[in-house]
Amino acid sequence: MNPSLGAGVTGVAFWHGYGPDLGRQVMSVDSRGMDDLRGLAGLARQPVPVAVTDRMRRADAPDRLFAEYGVGEELRFVLRDSRGVWGLLCLTRAAGARPFDMDDRYRIAEAGPPLIAAVRRYMTAGPVVPSARQSAPGMLVITPDGKIKSRTPQAGRWLDPMIAQHAIPDWLVEVSVAALAFEAREHGRDPRARYPRMCIPSMGNGGWTSIEAQPLGDDGHVAIVIQRATGALLLPTFCDWYQITARERQIIHYLHDGSATKQIARHLDLSVHTVNDHLKAIFRKTGACGRHDLMAAITA
Repeated sequence: MNPSLGAGVTGVAFWHGYGPDLGRQVMSVDSRGMDDLRGLAGLARQPVPVAVTDRMRRADAPDRLFAEYGVGEELRFVLRDSRGVWGLLCLTRAAGARPFDMDDRYRIAEAGPPLIAAVRRYMTAGPVVPSARQSAPGMLVITPDGKIKSRTPQAGRWLDPMIAQHAIPDWLVEVSVAALAFEAREHGRDPRARYPRMCIPSMGNGGWTSIEAQPLGDDGHVAIVIQRATGALLLPTFCDWYQITARERQIIHYLHDGSATKQIARHLDLSVHTVNDHLKAIFRKTGACGRHDLMAAITA
């Protein structure tokens, strides 16, 4: 997930040990998937660096599903730091196995910071400047029951390489668009709900992709637009993943507006030397060769 965009539908997921049937059911909007999103949003507001919660499997409908697949207990771990929530780690144990205990919780909590760091390295491994020309925006239309009704050819040019590069299973694509459409309807009913948007890097090719959902009307259909993320849309996410500080973000903002170093120093009441030090830190964190590379990453 991305701290700036809030806790919700994840932009990147790694699955191990979940078959298609179980994966679909766990993440489906008519199962416990959306309850998990609401619960995660609550955990994200807790004033602690991490949060761990476990669920004993019970006899209600979602838990019967777990029992069918031999799952006895689940432990969920919120990956969060001072910036916010980066993701959710879910571990299961087989029915009849030893239950999770406090020692397990402590061990998993210790794994949180290095796991966040590993995900961050993965997400920022590509070049900061796009190495390939991006397609025109594409669109999917999602039905009220979460199915893909239609998609433009441009949407395929965005999705197909992404699916192939990361070996994303079909079921995960299905439930991800359904969950994003669900969030769009929730936001349409209550503007205080999380806005349904993901912003993720195009790993391997540089550049960032925005995936955003909006209701098409009152009949439950939702449009999902996929396009290149740039400018004000990209900047909060970009700063999260590259660990850009608040002051460095201000400097990037002024660079984006075309300000020279002396002008930035005057705007922020800093010395030119201090601004240059911040710029060097930004270039080091992002891998940009200079301000032109950095602006190309944000605006290309």
